[in-house]
Amino acid sequence: MTKSSAYRASSDQPAFLAVDFFCGAGGTTRGLIDAGGYIIAGVDKDPRCRETYLENNTNERLDYSEPRFLEYDVFPEDSGKASGQQKKLRQELKTLIPFYRARARKVPLLFAICAPCQPFTRLSRKELTAKRKAGRRRDKNLLREAVKFVKWFKPELVLSENVQGIGDPKYGGVWDEFRDALRAAGYVTGTNVVCTSRFGIPQFRRRSILVAVRRDVAKSERMADEKGSEILVPESDPDSVITSVKRAIGHLPAIKAGESHRKIPNHRARTLSDLNLLRLGSAKPGQSNAYMEKTPDGNLSLKCHRKVNRKFGTRCFTDVYTRMRPDKPSPTITTKCHSISNGRFGHYDTKQVRGISLREAAILQSFPEDYVFYPQEQIEPIARMIGNAVPPKLACFYSRYLANSVELDRRKSR
Repeated sequence: MTKSSAYRASSDQPAFLAVDFFCGAGGTTRGLIDAGGYIIAGVDKDPRCRETYLENNTNERLDYSEPRFLEYDVFPEDSGKASGQQKKLRQELKTLIPFYRARARKVPLLFAICAPCQPFTRLSRKELTAKRKAGRRRDKNLLREAVKFVKWFKPELVLSENVQGIGDPKYGGVWDEFRDALRAAGYVTGTNVVCTSRFGIPQFRRRSILVAVRRDVAKSERMADEKGSEILVPESDPDSVITSVKRAIGHLPAIKAGESHRKIPNHRARTLSDLNLLRLGSAKPGQSNAYMEKTPDGNLSLKCHRKVNRKFGTRCFTDVYTRMRPDKPSPTITTKCHSISNGRFGHYDTKQVRGISLREAAILQSFPEDYVFYPQEQIEPIARMIGNAVPPKLACFYSRYLANSVELDRRKSR
């Protein structure tokens, strides 16, 4: 490094430092970087996310390096979980966080805690193996374990995102418990349910957002009341516009089912059976799958669907084997976004008889178009990364909001 570049690196201070817990393929991290943050580390126990995370998320402040990818399980070793590595993770962060705090003394520290959402979704109620059920039960405690790191390291800021339904009492009050633990640790908090379409993201996706600011540095104008007991959580980005599917992905070149584009990474669509090609070939954008009852090739509706429809006297599963609307944001992008049998994931262009590609799904999640997911030759693992991700634009907005919620002259050295 030259003397001039060394000076630039040392003087280019970030808006905040951050550790991204449960970072996955890096949706939250990408948003934090775009908001001007410096990511010290991403924490995730899944090694399959490492390459995607590191290849796409070089810091743009301070030393311009990649974040660390800390492959640890946040559970303690005595939790009954053999892979528990909480102590090791704590020790590593005890080295990293003070080092970067010393290099960026005048910026706050943010912990992003966006735990896996599967235990709190309707889809997770389907029949699972005993092993997976046990895993889901443990995962409901992830927020409880993560809040320990907040208590140990006292970041000025905390950001958490999860599914809309996490606040439902049937999940054991984990969201309220998480919020109460932050309050008890000295934070003022706020929570809201928002739709991603109101943040410039071309997708209808309702999410629970929780923000927290350490009480001793919180700006009074961010409070929802005079007592300062709750922080405001914006429901939209006033600088964004509603973005349609066509506007978001309409520029991408056409491909066929089972085809990959030679030059555009991840622009790859899943293969369809001959029967599903007939089905989707008869579908019009935005309509329900009632079209399958009367197609040029006869009644193509599924026998199991007919049986369920007769049983309940109404049409069920109306979105499967259907196309998105071009003039609206997309439906929620899930881990099955590559499959037309799992939702309204058919491409809106009737000349393209296929589901959306992985690249299109990533764009609808607000990932940059040059964000490459690995291994490129696979579909299901990448769809899982995309569907599980926090939309980068959502993380960008709320992390920037939090960074501006700190009163600099009140900040105490830690």
